[in-house]
Amino acid sequence: MWILIGFWVVAALSVIAAIKYRKPLLLTVPLFAMAGFMVIQIAMVPMPFWETVRFIFSLR
Repeated sequence: MWILIGFWVVAALSVIAAIKYRKPLLLTVPLFAMAGFMVIQIAMVPMPFWETVRFIFSLR
């Protein structure tokens, strides 16, 4: 639950900062935060990293 709230906070702050500083590139921050979270969660699996990635994408 805290992770979801954290992502909402990051997204809200990113939108506010993009409007305030007029830098639309700041809107990519939540995407990078989610990608980083996915990499960390995959790295926590007790299998080799690329084998885990192949397993995840081979699920149907």
